[in-house]
Amino acid sequence: MSKSAPPTFISRFEPHNVENPYPLYARLREEAPVHFSPEMHLWVVSRHDDVKAVVLNPQDFLSANSFRNPVPPAPEVVAVLEQGYPQVPALVDDDPPNHTRMRVIVTKALAPHRLSAMEARVRSITTELLDAFAADGHADLVDKLGYPLPARVIGAIMGLPDSDLERMKRWTEDLALLSAGNVPVARQVECAHGLVSIQKYLAGYIAERRKTPGDDLISALIEARYEDSPPLSDVELISLLSLLHFAGHETTTNLLGNLLVWVLQEPERLKELREDPSRIPRAIEETLRLDSPIQGMMRTTARAVTLNGVEIPANARVLVLFASANRDQTVFHAPDHGDPRRPDVGKHLGFGMGIHYCIGAPLARLEVKLAMEMLLKRLPNLRLAPGNAFSYVPNFLHRGPHRLLVEWDPA
Repeated sequence: MSKSAPPTFISRFEPHNVENPYPLYARLREEAPVHFSPEMHLWVVSRHDDVKAVVLNPQDFLSANSFRNPVPPAPEVVAVLEQGYPQVPALVDDDPPNHTRMRVIVTKALAPHRLSAMEARVRSITTELLDAFAADGHADLVDKLGYPLPARVIGAIMGLPDSDLERMKRWTEDLALLSAGNVPVARQVECAHGLVSIQKYLAGYIAERRKTPGDDLISALIEARYEDSPPLSDVELISLLSLLHFAGHETTTNLLGNLLVWVLQEPERLKELREDPSRIPRAIEETLRLDSPIQGMMRTTARAVTLNGVEIPANARVLVLFASANRDQTVFHAPDHGDPRRPDVGKHLGFGMGIHYCIGAPLARLEVKLAMEMLLKRLPNLRLAPGNAFSYVPNFLHRGPHRLLVEWDPA
């Protein structure tokens, strides 16, 4: 691509942009902050003020079908999906008034006592996971901790057994790839089978909890009500639980991984956190800005809208890049430099903004904070393994290392 050519978002799929998309985002902000990508069939919004304008205007920028692949699925994929349940909107990909109903129901189900009780559970699970490899002196931290910790935590909240962890992992990976936009059709078909499998799996637990309720999120969602609206149907529950399970661990896995990559590349930063764990929460907030686990979200225009002088037609797909907005130099000083001491730490869009602000943000922060505290305490002289120690998930919406090889001095 010549320097004068307008940037095109399709280059996000090139290997160097998967590993580091931020130079591309900087170019988008400078040269084409609001532009149409014909390869992706959508409009891309990259500046902070424009991203805020979109997410704070849910009347004109709708969230329905946010997870739909920007490239229409092949007939083979559609045929597999038709074997499962209809995919109906749930929270993140829904709009008022149903979004309001769904969010109130989830908020009631995620009662304070349920979350407050999780700190001890998070510590217990983290201790168990660390005990299994702390004496080895080396590990893939995504495989040994980053994935299983939040997956077991959200599984415990939902009332799902740890024995189902591995197949749930495969299915949720399939869910992520279905929205990636750059996956071969044969792999999309496999992912569609994974989506149908998780739907049927959750349907079984819903039927069981309707007969025999328990002290878990599935039972609470079945019982919760919003004003005089009807209870959630099985189809709504399946979509909602799929979303909550995916979001409940995918974002946390990537947030912990991105935090570790950042601090392990800066040994002085790691030393500071080890010596003073009270700094970890600010490091988490800076990671959410510097290397957002959710790079962006989709919207659809309800009518023709003018944004930053550019007219976007009605019924157009719009990608708002939170990760680009979080490095906008008009908002953040030295945006490409990670600094937990910056006065504007926490003023990021890493968990979104407005009516769709991440409902699980407090739990994600708790898990990552406790995991970092215990990692730094249990693994002396923690460091990246020599060579290519980490690589990223090939997905333009979700960013985090799918491999993170480290070493330490075992006791």
